[in-house]
Amino acid sequence: MSQFWWREARSKCVRGTRGRLGGLARAPLFQGPTAAVQFLCRPSIFLVLCVTQSPRQSTKECNQTTIIVLKTYYQYPNMKLTGALSFLMLASASAFAPSTSNTRASTSLAASQVTRNPNFGKLVGGYLFPEIGRRRNAYLEENPDMASRIISLGIGDTTQPIPEHILSGLVSSASKLGTKEGYSGYGAEQGMGDLRAKIADKLYNGIIKSDEVFVSDGAKCDIMRVQQVFGSGVVTAVQDPSYPVYVDTSVMMGQTGEINSETNQYDNIVYMPCTAENDFFPDIESTPRADIVYFCSPNNPTGAAATKEQLEHLVKVCKERGSILVFDAAYAPFIRSEGVPKSIFEIDGAREVAIECNSFSKYAGFTGVRLGWTVVPDELTFSDGTKVRDDFNRVMSTAFNGASNIVQGGGLACLDDEGLAEINTLIDYYLENANLLKEAMESIGYEVFGGTDAPYVFVKLPEGKKSWDMFSEILEKTQVVTIPGAGFGPGGEGYLRLSAFAPRDVVIEACERLKVAMAK
Repeated sequence: MSQFWWREARSKCVRGTRGRLGGLARAPLFQGPTAAVQFLCRPSIFLVLCVTQSPRQSTKECNQTTIIVLKTYYQYPNMKLTGALSFLMLASASAFAPSTSNTRASTSLAASQVTRNPNFGKLVGGYLFPEIGRRRNAYLEENPDMASRIISLGIGDTTQPIPEHILSGLVSSASKLGTKEGYSGYGAEQGMGDLRAKIADKLYNGIIKSDEVFVSDGAKCDIMRVQQVFGSGVVTAVQDPSYPVYVDTSVMMGQTGEINSETNQYDNIVYMPCTAENDFFPDIESTPRADIVYFCSPNNPTGAAATKEQLEHLVKVCKERGSILVFDAAYAPFIRSEGVPKSIFEIDGAREVAIECNSFSKYAGFTGVRLGWTVVPDELTFSDGTKVRDDFNRVMSTAFNGASNIVQGGGLACLDDEGLAEINTLIDYYLENANLLKEAMESIGYEVFGGTDAPYVFVKLPEGKKSWDMFSEILEKTQVVTIPGAGFGPGGEGYLRLSAFAPRDVVIEACERLKVAMAK
């Protein structure tokens, strides 16, 4: 097999390094000096490989060879060139075999004349949870004998089966589609009227109206739909740390500048520090005004649930500033403490300033089934007096055909008395898991937050310990997958998030392993 040579050139100002790369497979991605110059200007994002048949050729000679452009993620400290190359080889079974034509002849792949959306170029690295999966898989490739020992306390994915009554709603709805009398096609984009009414009644006790409820395929999707309503000309505020969807969708929509390499924060986003010192509730009045304020309670990742007094203050400040509050209540059913609101609409004045997103994912194990809703009150308006609800409805009716008829049948079953009882049983199960994790970490001397009104346990690491380093150390020593706090923003550095969504026996085993590996 022919041997090829690669030359790494992260920028024109950085000296390249050379190494041998065995004959890989077939089609080049880019070729020519124009491509080289274009991508060499992005040293923090792109790795450029010039693949040649001579170790003496430089990148200047790439007009006669092949330029390979591979996106890499330099903000993750353990990313190596070898891993990047492995990714490329896996992603394309046809990489770059020697051409059957003259080796000095140019071989190119026709590119479109469409300019890439520059906002996607601002995104640094991949989305957090796929990156966790990538690292887990990379570990297993190197240690295949450890596959049976892997335990996931990482992504918040439910593991218990859908309960009997709720499942019967899904089954019945599916069966109806096989009958002439029960078949249904397209439904209302806003959701079935019966389900919207039942959400307003059973989950909000009538404090919202059914036509303010928009049924969807999940809260995560609705966050992007909300962003589409607001567009690119707004300033967004997020908790720090926070669920990464708020920041990433803001970047995609063009609301931000570039990321600041020193702070690891995007320009034109207001980061609201949420620390142990302020009970993970931001000092709203000391932060700059933002048009849109994203707030999650109970919080992912910290597990903190805001009190009524805190939410009253949040609503008050948003009202005074003319801001719109997007309240993520996806973990509301985990609240067990007296007096802690499950909805922002329990707060006086919230109907004039707030949107609420929620989901059946954690209520009923619907993470894969996909069903959620967003509440947009009639009173909420833009500065010109038009209703936010009308624009959100336009997004839903234009870019969404409504949630699955089958899934909405399952949602109706969730809100029957029997379904609500099954949901409470599921929530109790996961909260007990959270308590076990919390007690295990506290027993070996760690300061722990969350785990009371939330399925997440937020563990403070020893001073100076980096969360990605601890993630790797725990994976290697115990085969337990966790989530580094830094993945949720700069404010999460120095913390580790543990998810309570694993089966009970797995949680117990994880606790034993962690107590050994993380003992101070």
